[in-house]
Amino acid sequence: MNKPIIVNIEGEFGADALVVLRGVPGLAVVAQPRRGEFRPDATLRFADRNETVVVEVKRRANAATAWQLVHNAQLRPEIPMLLIAGETTGDARRILTEHGVGFVDGLQNAHIVLPGLMFHIEGQKRKTGEPPGPVPPARLKGKAGLGAQALLLQSDRAWTVRDLADEAGIATGLAHRVLARLERECIAVAEGSGPQRVRHVIDPTALLDLWAEEQIDRPRRTPVFFLAQTPQQLVERLGANLERAGIDYAFTGAAGASLLAPFVTAIPVAELWVAATAGTAELLQGGRVDPVAEGQNVVFLQAKDDAPLAFRERAKGAWVANRFRLYADLRRDPRRGHEQADHLRQEVIGF
Repeated sequence: MNKPIIVNIEGEFGADALVVLRGVPGLAVVAQPRRGEFRPDATLRFADRNETVVVEVKRRANAATAWQLVHNAQLRPEIPMLLIAGETTGDARRILTEHGVGFVDGLQNAHIVLPGLMFHIEGQKRKTGEPPGPVPPARLKGKAGLGAQALLLQSDRAWTVRDLADEAGIATGLAHRVLARLERECIAVAEGSGPQRVRHVIDPTALLDLWAEEQIDRPRRTPVFFLAQTPQQLVERLGANLERAGIDYAFTGAAGASLLAPFVTAIPVAELWVAATAGTAELLQGGRVDPVAEGQNVVFLQAKDDAPLAFRERAKGAWVANRFRLYADLRRDPRRGHEQADHLRQEVIGF
């Protein structure tokens, strides 16, 4: 049984926008012919009300796109904005929802809130094997993600391509691609030309959300047990053991957050990134820990390289992942990670 149509939307829509709109249950589309100059607005009709909205059409909307739309919407707060996109990311939808920007996408996600209207649909996930939507170059993960973190850590600096390459330890070609990507996303602006050309980050909030969205880790996990009376004692003694053994490490997750921004919560398991080249026997001996199949209170995380250790910080006598890496890791922790991430962002990051 089809859902009843509750909202009519009228406007001068292109073919791509029409495909998206017509795929959403509960929306009836009235495509108006072009009358001279194109009008980037539409009318929503529901119950006995009419509301005009400004329409933005995108092939794909990520976190950076969402922040750009939020900023644009704030310039004309008297007219609601509606995004029509072939695809939206989860972070983009979260940002748009939190800032009152409506959206409809090709996976049947929709969220429109107006006086007298609350229209919300949870969309479909892409089927296995189905090709993804268009993805911009230089996604901010891996080594490109190191460039993003360097920019975040010094977001008020003027950056040349060489500066970023040296600071992040990446190739100049990749540094250029990262900066060019951020210009296209309206996160950075360029000034000057030739060797004197520099970029300035103008929206660190959008940069952080974009990097956290695109940075995906699939670490190798080694669960162990370390005898300690308190979580604080565990962090101090385990860190000291690893340092004596010459093993690079950085606490992350709840344990890392407790060093930078204490939060009222338990730390059932302390997670820490360790050197990618460290073997299991070396970790057990160096950390003075015992391997366990269950009941662990420590998990060693290892990536393919040492990128998670980049820009690590010293706090309360131990090494902790840099605040942006820590934020991204907390967001992926199902045990109240989002709450801790928000607390860290408010108390330590500041944007």
